[in-house]
Amino acid sequence: MAVYTSQPILGANFLAPVKAIYDVTGSSIDGGRNGVGEGQTIEMSGGGIVTATYEDCKIKDPEQYEYVNWLGARLNGGFRFINVPIITDWFGPFPRVNGLPAPIVSGITHSDGSFFSDGSGYSQATVYGEITEAAALNAGIIKMRVSGLDRPLRWSDWFSIYHPNKGWRAYRYWEVISKTDDPTPLYTLAISPPLREAVTANTRVEFARPRFVAKFKSEFTLPSVVEAFFVTQQSIQFSEAF
Repeated sequence: MAVYTSQPILGANFLAPVKAIYDVTGSSIDGGRNGVGEGQTIEMSGGGIVTATYEDCKIKDPEQYEYVNWLGARLNGGFRFINVPIITDWFGPFPRVNGLPAPIVSGITHSDGSFFSDGSGYSQATVYGEITEAAALNAGIIKMRVSGLDRPLRWSDWFSIYHPNKGWRAYRYWEVISKTDDPTPLYTLAISPPLREAVTANTRVEFARPRFVAKFKSEFTLPSVVEAFFVTQQSIQFSEAF
């Protein structure tokens, strides 16, 4: 039986990708063609696989080479997994600090104003949600209350939920069905893909660097590559693990 929980997190910033691509593929099936060649699309219940591609990661430092070698050793073959972050820092519903989006704030002190012994403080997400009503496996509509928003949820945002059995799973909403006018608004959202596991009320929802448990895409492997002048660009392809 596959184990989806307690996976390491991909070092997204450390890999320094030039471009990161996220998608949900395979959300429907082709129902065949009619007499004039028009296709009929059929909804696939529970369908859609979250995918990610980190393009042209700039690998130049010795530890980056080691890290890529570790990724290949761990993930080649597609039977071991890793949590892949979705980088939504720029366009997510986050407040701004010094003009820049702040999905996470750090340097938070203890209640007495002191820091840890190394001078660091706590960190926490600026925007997060909470499921307000239980929803079943494969549910396509959820209700959540969202705190810390800099703007309302409107077109679409990625978010993630940590499921007890399926681990981290990523979702995005495609319709805001309803929204209350409370300071901490309650949203009813249509999501894609559908829930990978049933959720209970009070389940936390993460908007800051949402993530999903992933494996390498079918037939993709990550080789160890060394180029002249020791600057290598490699693309890495991930697909949601089941």
